[in-house]
Amino acid sequence: MTKRIKGSCTSILVGKKASIDGSTIISRNDDGHEALDPERFVVINPEDQPKHYQSVISKVKVELPDNPLRYTSIPNSILTNGIWPAAGINSENIAMSATETITTNPRVLGLDPYVDGGIGEEDLVTLVLPYIHSAKEGVERLGSLLEEYGTYEPNGIAFSDNDNVWWLETIGGHHWAAVRIPDDAYVIAPNRMNIDEFDFDSDDTLASADLKKFIEDNDLNPDTNVYNLRHIFGSSSIKDTVYNNPRAWFGQKYFTPEVEHDPMDQDLPFICHANRKISIEDVKFVLSSHYENTKYDVYGDGTEAEKTLFRPIGINRNHDVHILQIRNKVPAEIAGIHWLAFGANTFNSVVPFYANVKDTPAAYKDTDDEFNLNNMYWLSCTTALLGDTDYDLYVDFRNTFELEAMGSYRKIQHDTDIDIKKQSSTNIQKYLEDANNKLAQDSLKRQTKLLGEMVIFGSEKMKLRYNLND
Repeated sequence: MTKRIKGSCTSILVGKKASIDGSTIISRNDDGHEALDPERFVVINPEDQPKHYQSVISKVKVELPDNPLRYTSIPNSILTNGIWPAAGINSENIAMSATETITTNPRVLGLDPYVDGGIGEEDLVTLVLPYIHSAKEGVERLGSLLEEYGTYEPNGIAFSDNDNVWWLETIGGHHWAAVRIPDDAYVIAPNRMNIDEFDFDSDDTLASADLKKFIEDNDLNPDTNVYNLRHIFGSSSIKDTVYNNPRAWFGQKYFTPEVEHDPMDQDLPFICHANRKISIEDVKFVLSSHYENTKYDVYGDGTEAEKTLFRPIGINRNHDVHILQIRNKVPAEIAGIHWLAFGANTFNSVVPFYANVKDTPAAYKDTDDEFNLNNMYWLSCTTALLGDTDYDLYVDFRNTFELEAMGSYRKIQHDTDIDIKKQSSTNIQKYLEDANNKLAQDSLKRQTKLLGEMVIFGSEKMKLRYNLND
């Protein structure tokens, strides 16, 4: 098998009654091992979807069904290790975010080892998203693929439609379990096994057919009266206490501040309830966060030991952040919104692209490995790098930029929604492509302006200066 490229991400899931506007939301930071790994935003039309699929990493071959659906995708620009589409929304407004690398333990791997020639992060969106018509169907299709082909890594995968949000976690080489997230709940899922208490008899759970028997036959359950999948299949390691658990803690602290937990706690809850309705801006803030207003903030006033103790959510290895929103109070033609930003999340803003299109804007589509400030990926990465050199110096520029940018994007979206509701045009996709181009141009202009303001202001603060009345 080709050397596996490892990533590490953070996911946030929001049920329709937990969101501010009745939308379902699945979102994730697509983090990688390297600081830079250029990505693109594209649409895969049915004629572009492969019929005979072969993975680059594992070499697995999968024959795919006829009549695939169109879908948005965020693939790598450099295809040495395969396509790696991070997430997308298909033409029936079904969303998928894959994947959140998770953890396991040797008891499981001794019984159901990973499969070197199986499927993995490189493959999942391509193999599943074009063929599903509901979130639950996404779980079922992926589950059947895992059982047939196996996997070479542990992952968590999110699916949503306008009514439901589902979360699936792989277990060993061939097993899996999934939970429907309650409508009034949210989830913060870092790189660990996240599902805790699991009811095999519930209509809101699915699993590989033999999973309960697998647990009982092999004495895997450390608890007496409950099936806690994190206890059974997870890691609960020292690394989790500094790398994973604190991210769940901070997100839960933000959405549910009245509930106090320790950031290292191995038993932070999976299903949570916020003290308010959750907005897109809330989700973006948490996915960009670095323990603000705590002693663990890397840009804060804590000791060096405190500031470097925990792995932040927003990190230099953010390659993209996507927030996949399926709206319920608009026509189906404009229900799917693929919010997107590239680069480290500290100095970017998400843009609400309509998913019902056949093409995407050039500034988001044409990224390659050549540095180019006309591409949003490279522009966002440059702004983040400069901002990191003196966060306190530049953060007000960032705050003003994000407030004004999000207001502008929402105005374009609002006007487009109103126009679509009024018109009877049959060429809605072309209209939405024009709206997406307008959003992309506005985003590029605003991000460029932010970078320029930071360069102009920061130049006066350079250490390489000397004044003698000149």
